[in-house]
Amino acid sequence: MEILKDSEKLIKIFDENIKKWHEIDGEDIPFENLPIRREIESDDKFLKSIIDILEANYNLWHLEDLARDPDANDSTIANVKRKIDKENQLRNDRIENLDILIDNFLKRNKIIPKTEISNSETPGSIVDRLTILSLKIYHMKQQTERDDVDENHIITCKNKLKILHLQRDDLIGALKILINEILSGEKKHKIYYQFKMYNNPALNPILYKK
Repeated sequence: MEILKDSEKLIKIFDENIKKWHEIDGEDIPFENLPIRREIESDDKFLKSIIDILEANYNLWHLEDLARDPDANDSTIANVKRKIDKENQLRNDRIENLDILIDNFLKRNKIIPKTEISNSETPGSIVDRLTILSLKIYHMKQQTERDDVDENHIITCKNKLKILHLQRDDLIGALKILINEILSGEKKHKIYYQFKMYNNPALNPILYKK
């Protein structure tokens, strides 16, 4: 749980892993290698859960790039889209898993909220957004370092990079405030289940009618 209160460490973990994974995998990851599954060695369940969310969004980022290849045939695009669908479901499951870990922690430590007021966004969903912002920052920074584009492209991307950093700073601050409010009982932690229906063969009519 401590990792969720340490904003500087959390951002460092995101940036270091994104950089390391790109160095290992290369920038252009082949379709057949995605999604990539990594062994995350940690006794900290919260840290492992957070990196799991980062991994899912890392995979989704590169799959979404492949889905927009103008030279890809329809069969390849269909296969990429199916992978995106499965990875997005896993991402949602991992967000819920982090929120469940928080809920279990609160119950174990008998932290009872003083109010019924909860937040419209869970800590898990904020972490999810932070991982996406960190990926955007990594890739936008790459754009500022290209030598095959004009100066206007570099300037535009540098301005966008500044905004992305500001947005991430705001969001990490919001997460820190929310975690402190939950731990002090000022806000009630709730798990907002997604209940995605399209991947469930019992709930999607296209699937269960077959």
